[in-house]
Amino acid sequence: MRRRWSYVILVEEMRRIVLEPKRDAVELFRRMCFNALISNIDDHPRNHAVIAKEKDWKLSPAFDLTPSPAITEERRDLAMDCGDMGRYANAQNILSQHARFLLLKNEADKIVTEMHAQVGSTWYNTVRSCNVSEKDAETISRAFTYPGFSL
Repeated sequence: MRRRWSYVILVEEMRRIVLEPKRDAVELFRRMCFNALISNIDDHPRNHAVIAKEKDWKLSPAFDLTPSPAITEERRDLAMDCGDMGRYANAQNILSQHARFLLLKNEADKIVTEMHAQVGSTWYNTVRSCNVSEKDAETISRAFTYPGFSL
C-alpha cells in the first residue's frame, strides 16, 4: 500500500477527527518540512499518529526523526507523498499542497523559510549537544538542508 503513503491523505483524515484541525494540520506541515530538511527517508505512516489522552484526538508528539545522508545533492525523496510531485522533498513540492494543511500561501512560505534557516543554523550544535561525535556529525552533515531543497 506504499502508493497511498501520503501526508496529504494523512492530513485530510486527521482533520476529520482531531479537536483542533488547524493546529494539528499546521504542525503536520511543519513536520513534513522538517523531515525534508533533515533527509528523513523513514517518515512512513507508522511514524505519525493521533492520540486521545481523554476523549479528544490530537496529533501525537513527533518521534523517530532520523537524518539520512544521501548520495545526491540535487534530489531527496521522503517515504510519503508530500505534494504535487509525489515524494520529492523540496520546498516547491511541499508548498504545492499548502491549502490542504489549512495554510495560506504566505503562511506556508514563512514556515518553510523559517524552518530552512533554523535547521541550517542549528543542526550542528543540536547533534553535538546529544553527544554525537565530531566524526559522526561530519558523516551526517549532508543530510541537513541539502541544496536541492530550494531548487
